[in-house]
Amino acid sequence: MKYTPPLQTIPAEIVCLDDYQRYAKDFLSHDIYEYIAAGTADEQTLNRNRSAFANIELTPRVLRDFSSGSTQISLLGHNLAHPFLLAPLGYQQLCHASGELATAMAADAMDTAIVVSTLATASLEDIAAQTNAPKWFQLYFQARREDTLSLVTRAEAAGYTAIVLTIDAPLSGLRNRAQRAGFYLPPEIQAVNIPASAEFSQAGAPGVNPILQQLMALAPQWQDLRWLKQHTKLPIIIKGVINPNDAKRIADMGMDGIIVSNHGGRCLDGLPASIDALPAIRQALGDDFPLLLDSGIRRGSDILKAIALGANAVLIGRPQAFSLAVAGALGVAHMLRLLKEELEITMALCGCPQITDIDRNCLFTPG
Repeated sequence: MKYTPPLQTIPAEIVCLDDYQRYAKDFLSHDIYEYIAAGTADEQTLNRNRSAFANIELTPRVLRDFSSGSTQISLLGHNLAHPFLLAPLGYQQLCHASGELATAMAADAMDTAIVVSTLATASLEDIAAQTNAPKWFQLYFQARREDTLSLVTRAEAAGYTAIVLTIDAPLSGLRNRAQRAGFYLPPEIQAVNIPASAEFSQAGAPGVNPILQQLMALAPQWQDLRWLKQHTKLPIIIKGVINPNDAKRIADMGMDGIIVSNHGGRCLDGLPASIDALPAIRQALGDDFPLLLDSGIRRGSDILKAIALGANAVLIGRPQAFSLAVAGALGVAHMLRLLKEELEITMALCGCPQITDIDRNCLFTPG
């Protein structure tokens, strides 16, 4: 596995999140870069996530009072400094020797909430010890319920304050770019929080469809959400919802939040952009249900657009991988600072002193 030592200072020409992606090509082997950057199949959803934001125009308001301006929000019992969180991102040692520990240090430095993946390459306890920022634990259901419950129990004991259950990726999508690049997970990169007893063999019995019957037999179902609710007192946020009918059923079951997400275009191609799916889900859930958005955020203006269309906050995924590869914890912290400053500038120029001032009136409607 190629490893180029990260930079100790940030080059002056890195001024936005996309710059980190361009720089990351020099710090990651081609196959790892392709694994991170690629979408699935023809990458229609990956590209749609960005073009959809570009198609949303802003309508600034002027002459507003900014004496009490702030990016602070309240979300699921936390007062957050800004309305974005670090999304769950597995196998971060592909990008940097310290992996998730460096990312957690950056979250601490920038007072940014972090969502830690089940597929982390550092223990969830060690990651928690690196940051005083709010910590959520992203959960993939394991083949055995006792292994799933063990992860939840460990997260509770380590001080994580919410469970983020991902439901839209029971198996990997057709990541053709990564296949063409010859990517494979190096043996030294391991999801250390998953017990050996949870390892799954894909060897099936004769006549059993390995995808539709074997892999999908392990995918979470509605009754598993009820079971999880019974076994933790932590808030449960469901990640990977696009359909408003599913969102309504999840809310009716007593779940505590939803993340509108198409998995960054990495799972099923042909889905709508998450930002395009957001308004219908907000309408189905009403104004008060906690709703976050994932997939495609690259600018502070994207955050404002998402909030205007109904999100309470957003998650930042791939940019943390690229900034981690370029400059470790310093890179991730700088990436977050860039995003924070962009959001503040966009709010100022749109006439929105506080997050609560952001609504659909900030968006341009032709006619």
